[in-house]
Amino acid sequence: MASISNSLPLKHGISLWCPQHASLNRTRLPSSFGSSASARRYGVVSCAFANENREFVIVGGGNAAGYAARTFVEHGMADGKLCIVSKEAFAPYERPALTKGYLFPLDKKPARLPGFHTCVGSGGERQTPDWYKEKGIEMLYEDPVTGIDIEKQTLMTNSGKLLKYGSLIIATGCTASRLPDKIGGNLPGVHYIRDVADADSLISSLEKARKVVIVGGGYIGMEVAAAAAGWKLDTTIIFPEDHLLQRLFTPTLARRYEEFYQENGVKFVKGASIKNIEAGSDGHVTAVKLENGSTIEADTIIIGIGAKPAVSPFERVGINTTVGGIQVDGQFRTSVPGIFAIGDVAAFPLKMYNRIARVEHVDHARRSAQHCINALLTAKTHLYDYLPYFYSRVFEYEGSPRKIWWQFFGDNVGETVEIGNFDPKIATFWIDSGKLKGVLLESGSPEEFQLLPKLARSQPHVDMTKLQKASSVEEALELAHAYVQAGAAV
Repeated sequence: MASISNSLPLKHGISLWCPQHASLNRTRLPSSFGSSASARRYGVVSCAFANENREFVIVGGGNAAGYAARTFVEHGMADGKLCIVSKEAFAPYERPALTKGYLFPLDKKPARLPGFHTCVGSGGERQTPDWYKEKGIEMLYEDPVTGIDIEKQTLMTNSGKLLKYGSLIIATGCTASRLPDKIGGNLPGVHYIRDVADADSLISSLEKARKVVIVGGGYIGMEVAAAAAGWKLDTTIIFPEDHLLQRLFTPTLARRYEEFYQENGVKFVKGASIKNIEAGSDGHVTAVKLENGSTIEADTIIIGIGAKPAVSPFERVGINTTVGGIQVDGQFRTSVPGIFAIGDVAAFPLKMYNRIARVEHVDHARRSAQHCINALLTAKTHLYDYLPYFYSRVFEYEGSPRKIWWQFFGDNVGETVEIGNFDPKIATFWIDSGKLKGVLLESGSPEEFQLLPKLARSQPHVDMTKLQKASSVEEALELAHAYVQAGAAV
């Protein structure tokens, strides 16, 4: 569940921010105004707003919303001031679990709520529904926002509620890209994964499944296939590219992963496009038919072909037409005063690479939320300076022959140098114009993983020939670190 979208370079000196006016010069009323009787007694006309906490409103219930809520609490600005409105039935949770631990076979200790509510993914406190109550945060569940009136600073929800905001934080994330209905994209037995309900539906299918087909060779495809292998199901991954995770993996690195998956019973159909999904007399899926005329039997199909930023109903706030998402500045302010956007939905300045980007990853969701709220509530004016970071963990369930964990930091541009043989570890270095731009490490030690962001952010000049001659991953990392130190000493 991760990707990065890039667009045109930034022009220096341009800011998307307009002076914020929201929440200023507002009369503070006694807490007794929570009732209409109290309002009438003070001569105030009661309004029809459904939310009591109208100072700050977060729209969305994912990772970014949970980390934003924690930051409000840290500043003492949540109690009686913050409202979160979400389309989900649950308090914010660590979404990556849905395609990892949540899908583990039932006898292998799968993840379940409340175990992975935010902010446990980064070692923080578990924010259960009771946590939000204790902190005085108003939660509106299962009622997505459907409209906004920027001039009146109000929101409309699906149930017809009218919500008032002073400052609005949009944290709506992404929605799953879907196959068209006309080719069977919504048949019984076809699954997409974006929330707990989706994952629960998939688990119900896996309990009865015999043949599983996964469409898409990216993060979701790889993680779901690893889980299906744990269920010991006949599993096939179909994708149009020539190797797994083409956005990031080199062909040689992808081949290592593909071999490992095949050793665990997963089959691959590469360079393939779907013509349609076939169903039986009961309407349930039976097979996937490819454009080349071949057919692959399946009783459960998982679609993992990407995601789209959930910008509706916020198109008026300012959509970046190149990378999608809501365009913001380095403090996550949109062009509309008092409105911010964070997480997957934000198109933000990727400062160190001088371009606008939209990053679909939990690390960015967490960090952007914290940065935005800190900037909103304090005098801090420094700009978000994000280092792209992606990771995946697969085959982590009990009894797995080998647990796989890789991390990548930086930018995957330029030529590549690959060191190691995957078992026990392998590293890929990206070098552009003599500078180390990015590095991926599989099965590294904690100390080695901690070194990666330092290498990617420093972007040291390296001797590519010397790096290629390294006899091991350890030696290559030591050499790269030495280049960092040499550059710092200059």
